[in-house]
Amino acid sequence: MKQQVAALPLMVGENGERRVYLLTSRETRRWVIPKGWPMKGLRRHEAAAREAFEEAGLVGKIEKKPVGRYEYMKRVEDGFHICGVDVFLMAVKSRVDEFPEKGEREVVSVPLHEASERVIEPGLKAILQRLTSAG
Repeated sequence: MKQQVAALPLMVGENGERRVYLLTSRETRRWVIPKGWPMKGLRRHEAAAREAFEEAGLVGKIEKKPVGRYEYMKRVEDGFHICGVDVFLMAVKSRVDEFPEKGEREVVSVPLHEASERVIEPGLKAILQRLTSAG
């Protein structure tokens, strides 16, 4: 099984509401969190943080241990591969205006409870629901 890493970018709004940044995938335009392949020279959580910056312009503090893991079917040239994704919580401090994939994806900040309604991957949905119920 192929292994990926992802950042779950969270922030606390002015009213104390927990919000998550979601972005659209480039090909299918479904709602996802920043994710990608491990990177040589970076630890897994650092690679997840890099993905959050490259895909959505997000900067923050990322946890070193995953908060969860899910699997999904990744489309490749000859069909599909099952990918396991380790998810690392990221406390978003800021969002920059210029980043490598600007204009390739839509990026939104939504209440945590709404994020689980937008994503379609069952495992990611479960992680978001667990965080929502944990308060």
